[in-house]
Amino acid sequence: MGNYTITTLGAATELLTLPFDKPLAEWTDPRIVQVPRGISRHVVRFVRAHNQIFAVKEATERYVLREHVLLRELADASVPVVEAFGTVTDRSDHDGHQLESLLITRHLPYSLPYRSLFTERSLPDLRARLLDALAQLFVRLHLAGFFWGDCSLSNTLFRRDAGSLAAYLVDAETGEMHPQLSIGQRRHDLSIATENIAGELMDLQAGGYLAADADPIEMAFALQPRYDSLWAELTDDQVYLSSESYRIEERVRRLESLGFDVSEIGIRTEDSGRRLRFETHVVEPGHHQRRLYALTGLQVQENQARDLLSDLARFRAKWASGVGHDVPQDLAARRWLDEKFYGVLSLVPPTLRRKMPDAELFHEIAEHRWLMSERLGHDVGRPSAVADYVENVLSQLPDAGVRILTEPITEELPVIRDA
Repeated sequence: MGNYTITTLGAATELLTLPFDKPLAEWTDPRIVQVPRGISRHVVRFVRAHNQIFAVKEATERYVLREHVLLRELADASVPVVEAFGTVTDRSDHDGHQLESLLITRHLPYSLPYRSLFTERSLPDLRARLLDALAQLFVRLHLAGFFWGDCSLSNTLFRRDAGSLAAYLVDAETGEMHPQLSIGQRRHDLSIATENIAGELMDLQAGGYLAADADPIEMAFALQPRYDSLWAELTDDQVYLSSESYRIEERVRRLESLGFDVSEIGIRTEDSGRRLRFETHVVEPGHHQRRLYALTGLQVQENQARDLLSDLARFRAKWASGVGHDVPQDLAARRWLDEKFYGVLSLVPPTLRRKMPDAELFHEIAEHRWLMSERLGHDVGRPSAVADYVENVLSQLPDAGVRILTEPITEELPVIRDA
């Protein structure tokens, strides 16, 4: 047996019996599982332990420790990233030869690499949704003062989010954390991303997964204006006439509709009090997520939270109309959760329900019911909609994306080894 030092953020007794005394590429442990993943410059393995999936990446100790710190800092800043769980350093084999260190992260459930988005059941207007998700991720990273340095589709995971996509940073080893990024740093980061994304889209097109008439370069360059628009909305000062102070509240509501809370507002007068300058000092993401969690205890993604809050509002309004008086929001939330949310999900067979997160499944069933009712010309009702969705959609979808290997693993994707 060799030696190693493992540091984790929680109990990890089952991980202690992994073959840390062997190079990661040589692992044949039965706990290794295969999940959809992107191209990596390092050897990466996924293992099942404590009913969870962990990603294990091999790299030099300097990079492992640095990336672990960066991932934790980004998570503390509420940026969507994979969760850093631990590191394994000071590794050596049974002959005393030194081995590279390991970074352990929790696998992001229900997430997909970009290639899977194009090869599996596709979202409508997938290319636009992909770029929108990347633009929002970039804005949130830059607001946190993080320079990515090597953004690519391969370094990102995506989750379905109520008809849209949510993007998560996976690889932070080339990143840098600063108190604040300059315009030049932000522009350089986007320039790198544009070049990398164009190349990856060309690969997709060459493989037949992107329409032949699509222009990968034009698609990649569409990231910049999306980013600029969102960045300006969140950070630019606005000047209003003193008589138009109501426009400040309108902007706050517009930011909330984008999923951001304004944590601090600065308003100062100009032109002898005839104008008001509205300064957005701190913008915090997750507005709808926090509202939904406070009402229901559900932890979901931002678009899912917005979708569920709208459904809750309709449920409350219908209840109030029926009884002839207002209904307290917390009371409506508890009843909606039991009767509507879990009431719908309880009609789905348990073996199929785990194919996607509850919030996304609820959203898809609601969309299916609406489309089905439109086609038939009348409301088909909850039981019929769920039964039809289960039979014609859900049962045809692949499982959650984790399967246990029964033979020794071989490197199934290209690996670019560090020089």
